[in-house]
This record gives sequence, C-alpha cells and structure tokens, in this order.
Amino acid sequence: MAEGSKRKKKRAGLKRFLPLYLMMVPAFLYLLINNYLPMSGLVLAFKKYNVQDGIWGSDWAGMSNFTFLLKNRELPILFRNTLGYNICFILVNLVLGVTLAILITEIRSQRFRKLAQSSVLFPFVVSIIIVSYMVRGFLDPEAGLLNHLLQSFGGKRISWYDREQYWPFILIFVNTWKSVGYGCILYISAIMGIDMSLYESASLDGAGKFQKIRYITLPFLKPTMITVVLLAVGRIFNSDFGLFYQVPQGSGLITNATQTIDTFVYKALTSQSNIGMSAAASFFQSVIGFTLILLFNTVTRKLSKENALF
Repeated sequence: MAEGSKRKKKRAGLKRFLPLYLMMVPAFLYLLINNYLPMSGLVLAFKKYNVQDGIWGSDWAGMSNFTFLLKNRELPILFRNTLGYNICFILVNLVLGVTLAILITEIRSQRFRKLAQSSVLFPFVVSIIIVSYMVRGFLDPEAGLLNHLLQSFGGKRISWYDREQYWPFILIFVNTWKSVGYGCILYISAIMGIDMSLYESASLDGAGKFQKIRYITLPFLKPTMITVVLLAVGRIFNSDFGLFYQVPQGSGLITNATQTIDTFVYKALTSQSNIGMSAAASFFQSVIGFTLILLFNTVTRKLSKENALF
C-alpha cells in the first residue's frame, strides 16, 4: 500500500509540473546543442586537422598546438591586454553599475525611472558593428566630431587610429557605455526586492541617505555583485572580439594596445588556417577561466559562505 501511494504521489506531481517540464525542453535542447555537443570538438586541440580526414580521422598532434600560443613572442602583450582590460572592465562596470542602479531607484517619478532604465540598457542591445561606426564618426581623422571640436578650440587634428596611447581609454569607455546597463538592471532588480520597512526604520533612527545606502542597500546587493563578478572572472582570459577587432578597424599601428588572445587567434586562423591552434587557444582559455572561478568561489566561501555561488 505504501509503495502504491508513493507512485500515485509521483504521478500526481509529474502531472502537476508537466507544463513546466515542457517549457524547459526548448531551453534544455538549446543548451545541449549549443553548449554541450560542441565540446566534443575540443579534441581538435590535440590533432593536426585535415579536411579530408575529418576531426576523428586526423593525426594526433599531442601538445604542439598549445606551443604555438605559449611560445609566441607576442604572448606577454596578449596576456597583458586580455587580462588588464578585463580587470578594468570588471571594476569599472561594477562601480558604475551599482552607482547608476542606486541613482535610478532614487528617482521619484515612475515614468522617468522607466525611461532611465531603458536608456542605460539600450546600448547593450546595439550591435558592435553599429558601435564601431559610431566610434568612427567621433574619431575619423578627417570628418570626426572630436577633431572638429579640437580645431574649434585651437587644437590640432589627432589621427586616433594611429596613436595607441589613446586606445586603452577609448576601449574602456566604449565597453562601459555598452555593457554597464546590463549589470545596472540586475542591481536595480535586487534593490527593488529589499523590504522598504528597513529604510523606514532607518529613517526613524535618524539615518541619512548615504547611511541607508551603506548599511542597507550595499549589503543586500552583495550577493548579486559577487555573482556578477564571479561570472566575469570566468571569462577573464576571453575578450569581446567585436570590441577589440571591429572598433579599432583593424589598424595595425595600434596592435600593441588592442590585440588580445581572441583577435590574435582569429588573425592566425585566417592567415594560416590552423584550426587545431585555434581550438587549443580556446581550450586553454576555458581551463584558465574554470580554474579562476573555482579559486574565486573558494575564497568567497571562506570569507562569506552564504554568498558563495556553490
């Protein structure tokens, strides 16, 4: 009897949640097709790929595909740019995202608040190709807006696409403009979930605006901030290919300031058609990212166990 009642409960539970399971099927298939099945292609990192023999028929190459990247004389520059830019992106987007989220939630007018949320999120959905043309409109040596402004104030034209010293600031600015809105929306959602009675109690105790932010808002934002940073750390050895390839317009004079591991691999792939080397670079980036996620999560769990991701 007991086993029969358990089976009935399981069937009832399955029937009850069947619509949710069916809704999950498309997402599961998407993850399976786009995220898990392609992982079998990682074997290319250890093979001398030949089109005629295919992936499984090609000869094994051992670790030779990895040596192309690790022994390259440009490796220090690639690591510096990839790691340095990503660290700057994480810090700048974190600080500005939290600041914007707090400022937007402080807006009294609901209509203006919705407008502000849409405005900060809009750049995130703009194609990087369009962004590259927008940047070109500002930085074009002949007809760029910035050069016109410089000349109107008595300055000289600057050939932006020939001067690498300006590009760290340009790339950080473009990335911030395009990406900060996504994190901002996440933080706004977290702030809207805070119990308003906490702010009312703090007001009764004489707390000011900045004290409420420090002792109520930021502590509640902490789990979301850690999750966002943790996910970003996992891709710290990857770069936004469109940002580093499309925005600089492929200018060779600023390569030292704009080339990352991803753009280097792409250029090597198009010039040498070495698919095995490209797969090895991606495999290397994934392993480093996974290791950093585990390390960051371990440190987080020791400092604040409840805020760790796993």
